Amino acid sequence: MHQNGAPAVSVIMPVYNVERFVRQSIVSVLNQTYTDFELIIVDDGGSDGSIALCRTLTDPRIQIIHQANRGLAGARNTGIAQAAGPIIALLDSDDCWLPEKLERHVAHLRAHPEVGVSYAGAALIDEDDKPIGISQRPRLGKVTARHVYCGQVVQNGSIPVFRRQALEDAAIRRPGDQRVYYFDESLRRSEDVECWIRIALKTQWRFAGLPGDLTLYRVNAGGLSSDVIRQLESWERVNEKVAAYAPDFIAAHGREARARELRYLARRCFQIGDRGLALGMAIEGLGTWPNLLLREPRKTLTTLAACALLRFLPERPFRFLAQLVHAPTTAGAAP
Repeated sequence: MHQNGAPAVSVIMPVYNVERFVRQSIVSVLNQTYTDFELIIVDDGGSDGSIALCRTLTDPRIQIIHQANRGLAGARNTGIAQAAGPIIALLDSDDCWLPEKLERHVAHLRAHPEVGVSYAGAALIDEDDKPIGISQRPRLGKVTARHVYCGQVVQNGSIPVFRRQALEDAAIRRPGDQRVYYFDESLRRSEDVECWIRIALKTQWRFAGLPGDLTLYRVNAGGLSSDVIRQLESWERVNEKVAAYAPDFIAAHGREARARELRYLARRCFQIGDRGLALGMAIEGLGTWPNLLLREPRKTLTTLAACALLRFLPERPFRFLAQLVHAPTTAGAAP
């Protein structure tokens, strides 16, 4: 505990209609080996029993804030504004942390005063808590803004641990508006990606990672093709926002970043079984930046092959083949 009585870490958990998973996520925070934290749960106006479940956990480190629905970005902003700790950690309410996560990140930040964003890998699990057999393995060192922009660093919203000052230095402040926007509330998707890029380009804080998987990232089995289209549209909006203040950066790296995003979305389409959209996005991604095949031949060719099989093989033989190998379903992973 700090001398002023404030916790060292503030954990921000937005909650919106996650009754099935939220208790498990909270318990994963309460079970941390590092104990000097507060857990701020932001009720984002959901309609199920999530918050009632949250209230059954009476740990004094928990506080619950209620607000009308503002989306994930708005809930995170509300939680960060309320936070007392100099270190901010994010956890989505369907994901979980391994017990040593906070301890390792706090030690990392204290040992490296130049680092503003500490992160690690994540193991993917399904809706029944079963490992999928895939891990998100981010780049750990010598990180540049290009790596952040191209999705090779902070690969989901439950893995980063920030110095609060890094968020403050990159925050959006609008004349006449007392609210501070750490995440852009005009975005309902890709708001986390926009935040990471803004920190990388607008501040001097460094990104650095720790080895190992310290988060369990839940991949939902369901999904709609329309969600994939909206994800791409949102990513394009982020691209436009970054281009407004860093046009030379986008000119230098925009094609690579878009190719990686399209490859990720192609793999997402594979997961939900969209035969036409999967192959189309995989081909468009490779056409956008052909160097992706040279830089990462195995992952790129695997994506193309899987999407082509999905497109052209009949349903039964395709599903048989998919069971023989790990399907390239890396939703939320590096593009």
